[in-house]
Amino acid sequence: MGTWSTRGLRGSTLEDLINHTNDSYREKKLALIQKIPTPITPIQIDKTNRHITLAYFEQKSTVDYIGTVQGIPVCFDAKECRVRTFPLQNIHPHQIQFMKEFEEQGGIAFILLYFTGEDEMYYLPFDHVYRFWTRMESGGRKSFTYDEVDKEWRIRAHRDMLVHYLEGIQKDLERRE
Repeated sequence: MGTWSTRGLRGSTLEDLINHTNDSYREKKLALIQKIPTPITPIQIDKTNRHITLAYFEQKSTVDYIGTVQGIPVCFDAKECRVRTFPLQNIHPHQIQFMKEFEEQGGIAFILLYFTGEDEMYYLPFDHVYRFWTRMESGGRKSFTYDEVDKEWRIRAHRDMLVHYLEGIQKDLERRE
């Protein structure tokens, strides 16, 4: 199992890697996960090229991805961090609320966090994220560090599944039983 850099994927965005993995999951009938587009309202359109040149976001988006894995509803957000400290301001209160309610309905919510400097990606179960969030809300740190992330949740590439997060979901399910 290689890292992202050894596979020549350094220039690829995290979203591209996840989308490729989701395509592999769908082809193998392991999961059906969709990227949620952010709704926009066009303001100006270049009529010659039919391109939107100015637009605004209609509403706050919930999470980046939503779908089902073997009948289990899942939702997650993908985040990148260039340094060893992740600012919680990169997660919005409405996203925390949505993921909390999603889990209360029996789904699994999580964040995929890629520490680019370390070339490591982690599955952060929602309860881990929520613990950092509530610490911040009660006056504690407004971030969490690479060292605070449980290294047992590291995600590795596996064949054509470049961000093989199903193992994280399986581990998340097993600890809930």
